[in-house]
Amino acid sequence: MKLPESWHENWSGLNALVLGLGKSGFSVADTLIELGVRTAAVGEQASQELVDLTELIGCKFYGSTSPSVLDEIGFKPDFAVVSPGFSPSHPLVRELQRLKIHIMGDIDLAWRLNDKNKKKPKWISITGTNGKTTTSQLTAAILATAGSRAVACGNIGMPILDAVRDPVEYDFLVVEISSFQLHYLGEIHPFVSAYLNIAEDHIDWHGSFEEYARAKAKVYQGTENVIIFNEQDDQTLKAARAAEVQEGCRAVSFTLFAPQVSSVGYVENLLVDRAFLIDRSNQALELCEIEDISRIAAVSSQLLANCAAAASIGRAVGVDPVHIRNALSNFKLSPHRNQFVAEIAGVQFVNDSKATNAHAAKASLEPLESVVWVLGGLLKGVDPEPLIVANASKIRAAVLLGLETDELSALFSKHLPMIPVIVCGKDAPMADAIDHALTVAQAGDTVLLAPMAASMDQFLDYSDRGNQFIAEVKRREAR
Repeated sequence: MKLPESWHENWSGLNALVLGLGKSGFSVADTLIELGVRTAAVGEQASQELVDLTELIGCKFYGSTSPSVLDEIGFKPDFAVVSPGFSPSHPLVRELQRLKIHIMGDIDLAWRLNDKNKKKPKWISITGTNGKTTTSQLTAAILATAGSRAVACGNIGMPILDAVRDPVEYDFLVVEISSFQLHYLGEIHPFVSAYLNIAEDHIDWHGSFEEYARAKAKVYQGTENVIIFNEQDDQTLKAARAAEVQEGCRAVSFTLFAPQVSSVGYVENLLVDRAFLIDRSNQALELCEIEDISRIAAVSSQLLANCAAAASIGRAVGVDPVHIRNALSNFKLSPHRNQFVAEIAGVQFVNDSKATNAHAAKASLEPLESVVWVLGGLLKGVDPEPLIVANASKIRAAVLLGLETDELSALFSKHLPMIPVIVCGKDAPMADAIDHALTVAQAGDTVLLAPMAASMDQFLDYSDRGNQFIAEVKRREAR
């Protein structure tokens, strides 16, 4: 059957199943109930608070994700909205496909409902293995500084359906989209889309790097105005060349080096634009100085790339350089991203719990000289060896978290047999990690939490892991 494509069409009488009841899953259920859709939600892990709220609004929750749950809910769904936790190989997803039930994600549903308010916001879609959250936040800050009503949403902070339903009536939704969301993505038409980079991650979910890359490339499809790629990442260029975009859509790159025509990049100590000005063949427009960027955090190649990408997006929607400079100068990183926590006896402690893959951990290691590295967790099928080898000269000790420490221990023994490698206990892993780090660290070292892994084996999520790191460091600082 053909599903409605507008908030203002008739949704009542339809049946829907929501797979997963986290923050985004609840926003889906809440939206569907508001539309008059008969809705049930399923999931194996959900907070009691969300379960209670879900049932309060009239959506029954079932604490199972077995295909047999379809017999329990009492109706055949016309469509299902799938949370990112459900991989394409999940038995329930496969059963829905077998039954030919339409499957979508919350991004697709939000696109259909994007006309709820009188003012229809333009979408800016951003993906990448690393840096997408920071770039999304930077972009939203640039737009807000220029006077637009903009919010970062999607795979970051506010669920996208909450943004669509917000009476604020945004000019722009800056939509961070994960590879999981992109896998299930149907047809949308963002105004601008950006693909920042790709490295091995989530291989366990997608099944292969090729499938992961195929999902990421979908960020460009249907873009109306500008697609933005990374000049230092061939996969993003390949995706840009193959993208099916709207007629007249331009391709613009960002780079860490001197920009060519139709690019934004760096000349000496300046970030400059050679893409969005009339005489771009002969001129460049100054956007900010690297000194402005250094106020955000220690300057790394990843931070420079994030700023160049966000500035490119800002210029693509017509933001003047002065607003880009002001936004970058005043920007503050979100918690758990290269967050300085404390200094104890000359040792600095930095929380980068959001570094859940090797590509992100590389960015946090880059500006440091002597590191006691706290890492480990669920490796997600990714090979950690290249990053260990590349940073061997700066790693003074390794403190290992998580339930997959054997592989990491073997790699450190192979490549850095002379350094201390300590495996934390399972009962209070973060307390152990900080105690061990303090034992081996010396003045001038940085104890860096950059796990290079997901957190759910020992923590609720990366925020919980980072918060525990902060709490344990602060407890010892107060002694």
